[in-house]
Formats: sequence, structure tokens, C-alpha cells
Amino acid sequence: MGQTLTLKAADGHSFPAYVAKPAGTPKGGIVVLQEIFGVNSHIRSVADGYAAEGYFVVAPATFHRVKADVELGYTEADMGTGFGFKTAVDGLPEPGVMADIQAAIDHAAVGGSGKVGIVGYCWGGLLTWRSACSLSGLSAAVPYYGGGMTAQPDAARQPKVPVLAHFGDQDHWIPLDTVEAFRQNQPGVEVHVYKANHGFNCDQRGSFDADAARTARERTLAFFARHLG
Repeated sequence: MGQTLTLKAADGHSFPAYVAKPAGTPKGGIVVLQEIFGVNSHIRSVADGYAAEGYFVVAPATFHRVKADVELGYTEADMGTGFGFKTAVDGLPEPGVMADIQAAIDHAAVGGSGKVGIVGYCWGGLLTWRSACSLSGLSAAVPYYGGGMTAQPDAARQPKVPVLAHFGDQDHWIPLDTVEAFRQNQPGVEVHVYKANHGFNCDQRGSFDADAARTARERTLAFFARHLG
């Protein structure tokens, strides 16, 4: 359904993005932010799924500033490799990858002919939260199990747009007490906790939970319908 295009950030950095278009007139735009495994087959399928719901979807390669053409699986080795790339990107001088995400938002606004939402998973969930708090052109944000967003200093950020956040109660990467503290300190954020583990949305991972993934997606689509319509 989609194709890979080259986008350019404000600082001149060019990077690939997977773009999926709906069959008819777009309802709006959605930016999909990858996990630490690159814009792999799962992320492309997520993008295609939102396109099938009527959105113009952009999934930028957020590792590209440190490593091109990253497409990993979900083994222990892949996780270690991906975490290394994530650490390298996090260490870039400001604004770093946020400039690429802004370019993806801008492209989604043009292609979607309307409002733009953003959704991200794992590391992409953290970047989604940061985008909601610092970037322009968004109308809604949905982080899934954003590692780090419930810990300081990210938990203290203030979103500029409505946010819906999904977490799992068995996620050893994101302690449940930090999720509850985040809920208390961010009363404007709609927080849902599922009986699931980290990565519950990904049907290529052992932690996939079909019920949690389905419910979270239904809530996400309803949230985008409210704020992007």
C-alpha cells in the first residue's frame, strides 16, 4: 500500500519515510514513530492499517541520523543493536531527531489535507510524548508504552495537544508506580493501563496481546476521529 520517500528536515538532513495513502480523500494525517527496531515490516503494517482507516500516514526513519536502512527483528541481539542506535540518537545535539519528526508532521499535513496526529511505540512512544510537548502542527498524540515518559525529566513536560497514553501493567521497562504518578501529575492526559506486557501491540513479538492491542487501537482510532475530524 505504501512507498518510501525522501524527506528533508529544516537543517538540511535528508531521511527516508514510509508513506501510506488512503483509498479516498484523507481524513487527516498521522505520523507513526518506530520502536527501536527501525521502520520494519511491523511498523509498515501499522502505517498501512491507519491508511486503511482513511489517513495519510508518514513513518519516518528516526535512526537515519546515526544509521541508515535499519530493519531489525525482535531477538535479544536485535534488541541490543536497536538500543545502541537509540542511545546514539538520544546523544545527538538538539534538536536532533525532533527536526525529522517535525518534517514528517509537515509532510503529513500537506498530504492529509488537514489536521495531524502522531502515534508511536516503545522509544517512538517517548518521542511521541516529546513531540506533543514541543513540536508544531499536531492536533493529537498517542504514545504506546513510551519508555522514559513516566520518569523525570520527561514526566514534567507539558503537552500542547490532547494526549492518549497506553501502558501495560506487566511492563518491567515502565514500572506501574511511575505510570500512576504520571496519571496523577498529568490530569489532562487520558491514561489507559492494560493487563499486558511491553510491546503488546506488536504481533511479531512474544509479548503481543491481541485483546489489549484491539482495545487500544479502538480507543486510538476514536481519539483521532475526535481530534482530527
